[in-house]
Amino acid sequence: MTNDIIESKAALWFVNMAALGKRKRSGGVFTNSQTQNSRPNLSSNTRDDTQTDGGSDERGFVEGSIVRITMHNFLSYNHSEVIPGPNLNMIVGPNGTGKSSIVCAICLGLAGKTAVLGRGDKVGLYVKRGCAKGSVEIELFRKGNNLVVQREICVENNQSMWTLNGRHASLKAVEEEVRALHVQVGNLCQFLPQEKVGEFAKMSKIELLEATEKSIGPPEMYEFHCKLKTFRTEEKKMENMCKEKASHLEKLSQRHDRSKQDVERYYEKKRHLDMIKMLESKRPWVEYETAREEHIAVKLEREEAKDKLRSLKDSHAPVVRRLQALDSQLRPIEGHIKEKGLAIREASQKCKEKQDQLDLKSKQIEDLQQAVRLKQTEEAGRQKRILHTRHMIEDLQTQLRSTEQQDDLAPQIDSVNAELHRVQDHRVQTDGEMTDLRREKNSHTGELTILQNRLRGLENVMKRKEDALNRRFRDTYHALQWLRNNRQRFKGNVYEPMMLVVNVKDSRHAKYIENVIPQNDLRAFVFQRQDDMEAFMTEVRDRQRLRVNAVIAPAVSCANRPPSRPIEDLQYFGFFSYLRELFDAPEEVMSYLCHQHRVNDIPVGTEKTKAMIETVIRESQLRIFFTAEEKYTVKKSSYSNKTISSNSALRPSQFLSMTIDMDEKWQLEDKMRAAERSLGEMDTRLKDLQDRLSQLERRDNELRAQKKLLLDQKSQKRQLEQKISTKQDSLRQMEEGGIDLQRVEQEARVKIRAVNSEKVAIVAEFTQYMKLRARLQVDKVYYALDIVQLTAERSRLEAESRECASELKALEKAVADLSQQKARLQQVCEGLLKKAKHVCNMGPNDMAVPEHLRPAFGQLPNTLDEIDAQLNEERSRAECFTGLSATVVEEHNKKTQEIQQLKQDLEERKKSLDDYRLSISQAKENWLNPLKQLIEQINKKFSDFFCSMQCAGEVDLHSENEEEYDKYGIRIRVKFRSSTQLHELTAHHQSGGERSVSTMLYLMALQELNRCPFRVVDEINQGMDPVNERRVFDIVVRAACNGTTSQYFFITPKVLQNLTYADEMTVHCVHNGLQMLPASEWKLKSFIRRSQRKLKHAANQ
Repeated sequence: MTNDIIESKAALWFVNMAALGKRKRSGGVFTNSQTQNSRPNLSSNTRDDTQTDGGSDERGFVEGSIVRITMHNFLSYNHSEVIPGPNLNMIVGPNGTGKSSIVCAICLGLAGKTAVLGRGDKVGLYVKRGCAKGSVEIELFRKGNNLVVQREICVENNQSMWTLNGRHASLKAVEEEVRALHVQVGNLCQFLPQEKVGEFAKMSKIELLEATEKSIGPPEMYEFHCKLKTFRTEEKKMENMCKEKASHLEKLSQRHDRSKQDVERYYEKKRHLDMIKMLESKRPWVEYETAREEHIAVKLEREEAKDKLRSLKDSHAPVVRRLQALDSQLRPIEGHIKEKGLAIREASQKCKEKQDQLDLKSKQIEDLQQAVRLKQTEEAGRQKRILHTRHMIEDLQTQLRSTEQQDDLAPQIDSVNAELHRVQDHRVQTDGEMTDLRREKNSHTGELTILQNRLRGLENVMKRKEDALNRRFRDTYHALQWLRNNRQRFKGNVYEPMMLVVNVKDSRHAKYIENVIPQNDLRAFVFQRQDDMEAFMTEVRDRQRLRVNAVIAPAVSCANRPPSRPIEDLQYFGFFSYLRELFDAPEEVMSYLCHQHRVNDIPVGTEKTKAMIETVIRESQLRIFFTAEEKYTVKKSSYSNKTISSNSALRPSQFLSMTIDMDEKWQLEDKMRAAERSLGEMDTRLKDLQDRLSQLERRDNELRAQKKLLLDQKSQKRQLEQKISTKQDSLRQMEEGGIDLQRVEQEARVKIRAVNSEKVAIVAEFTQYMKLRARLQVDKVYYALDIVQLTAERSRLEAESRECASELKALEKAVADLSQQKARLQQVCEGLLKKAKHVCNMGPNDMAVPEHLRPAFGQLPNTLDEIDAQLNEERSRAECFTGLSATVVEEHNKKTQEIQQLKQDLEERKKSLDDYRLSISQAKENWLNPLKQLIEQINKKFSDFFCSMQCAGEVDLHSENEEEYDKYGIRIRVKFRSSTQLHELTAHHQSGGERSVSTMLYLMALQELNRCPFRVVDEINQGMDPVNERRVFDIVVRAACNGTTSQYFFITPKVLQNLTYADEMTVHCVHNGLQMLPASEWKLKSFIRRSQRKLKHAANQ
């Protein structure tokens, strides 16, 4: 972004209405002999004139009011000094002349932050372009001596130097001095710059309450509020602490009660532990005795298994020898079987070859016989044809004799031919028309299908656009569905969100449109009638709680408003179209966009435009235009007539890249309707032609039949003669073409005998090979029987051998297992004996149980199961007494002392909490009662102001919970139409003008209650209509000029005619330009004298 501002001179003039006193108006010029003008050397006079010996203010300034503002190299000013009045100061001037620069000077000169202004974030940006330093000096009224604050800003390091009454000071010292005079430039209720007007309505109820307290409440009110919030936090901590202490005391008491039983349970547990120790002492002896008996039993079992193993080995040896003998017999027999199998396969192959030869010879015989049969059939057919031909000749000769006496049929045939030609001509004509019509219908049907597919594709694009709307703006999508279901409720045209109805002709141009039309407008509904829009917003925003936007189209359509000049004049700079020509939209939507965003006068250029951008800015005199990838905004400086240009990169398109050619869609729909009508007409014509063609076909068939009958009668004799001649020739040919069947049969018999001789030889060879194969198969069967017998014997012996081997293996494994088990039991017995002696504290050579343990062992069980069962029972009982030790009694006594101490501490904390709550109650009363009175005063003023405008409004203190002091807030509710209810002032419900009126009236309601020395409101009337602006201005004048309020700065770029002014107000006129007279040389008295002379001169004429 670039900003190029060059000014040579600037001037600010003011007219002090109080100094002018009573005045008369004539032709818009005030006439009076007492005038005053601003001069650079007026600051010293101001400091002297605004004070008296007693420290009071003769001109009505309150403590902290601004007496003088001096700017040097600050924003648009080279040097300028403003002398405000003590009451209402109205600063008037065209946009760009420097009105808001005075607001910036007040903020930055009184230690305000740049964030308050909403402009540049660095203070160096507020120095005039091309200057290294700039300064702001503000003189505030203070009893005794005024406070002069000067801030010098250095661009290079972005630092500031401060002085107080000419002495260097720190920023903190300046802030303290300003705060002592109750100046709060960060409070929107006192200082409302142009860029923050919209944020006032966005303030939450809590933020508005805090700003109001700081602005008009006593100094202790906001402090009480902050203390109450701190007190409430501390109170919650104390409550939680008491709850924690009480809970801890209750748990500790419960544990103390349980500890009384722990002492008794401790001794019971000890008895169980002694019994467990005795059982554990006897158990090793029982284990040892059990293991010793098991060892003896295993030893005997191992000896029996060894005897069985020796006996089984002796019985298994003969079976093994017999198996070896059978294997030696089977091997040669299997070799013989293989040899016989090979010989059998060779003989079978020879048999197959001979069989194939026999089949071939049989086929040859059959072919010869078939040839003879064909000859016989052919000769029989020839004889039949000869007989049939003779009969036909006789019949034809009979018919020929009967036709010689018939009349001449030529005239009848000519008549029938003429009518037949006429029918055929009509038929050909009708058929041609039907063919052309079908071809045309097929063409129209294909075109209709293509049109339907193209229209379906366009509708799919619209569906994707609705899905995008649902994802990004769900509330708008729900409102769209409601609108489609309730469109009949509206009297005028209602259009869906612009992002749906605006259709970009080329998706590449969507980025230009989205960089001009904001998102709030893209998702806004467009209404033709105001009452329709109000009904819609009442439903979707008030009842359904949906956040949607709606706009009203201009009463007079601007859709076809011509651009300031033809696009052809701009083609030299690379511009190819205005923005309006790049998209389609309904007329009301296009009218709104042309009126609100001037899309009809914003050209779009190319890379050529970017290449010659300096020339374009200098010569084209365009305010807004696009290059291929950037947006440019160009202004003329009101001070120097120089060009101010700024450019920004284009954001990529998000919503309009999915394009629908609406002209194409409308054309497609028109073409589809025309095609459907045309197809209907063609179907009707086809049906008529089909009926006519059917009639012609019937007549044609009738004439053809009649003609055939006549022709048959006429040509019958000639045809008969020709047929007779033809049949006679055919008969002679058939009689000459006979076949000698005897010769054919004799030749066939000779060939068949030769083939049969060959078959006999082949059969003899085939028989020999068959006999050989049979002998080989018999031999193979004998060998196979021997193998079967021997294999069965071997299988039986193998089964016996496997059974014996399995038994041997099992016995060997059993012997090995028993040996291992015996060795293991031997070790176990030794270990158990050693363990038993160790448990009973016996020596290695002692073998008997000690005497002192025998009586106890005698009373205990003698089996492991019984001992384990009793051990588990005793252990279970002992485990029930968990957490018990010898210190249980000592801990019980300690807990008793701890409980007593905790009870005493809890009582003290509860008493402290009650005392703290009493302090909170007193602080709440000191804060809440004055606050309610203050809110009631604000509400009365606010309601009175709204009543004077035939509207309604109220201000109240809102809180969901009286004890939550950080949730208290001020709620503003307004209504501008009698048909609606009071609605809370938000950034979304009311229009921009309604929010501006509400904000202004709330600030005016604070005016008489305000303890701040001045208030600044910058261009808040921009969104107001003339009626509300006039009403608000009257209220501002009455409230700010009643002599009991603080100083007020009202900045506006426009002034309505015939406004009511007060004597106490001061009007400052800001002008700017290259030819401006310096402020030091401009004389107000001279200006008034010249105006009076002009009026007198005009009256005399």
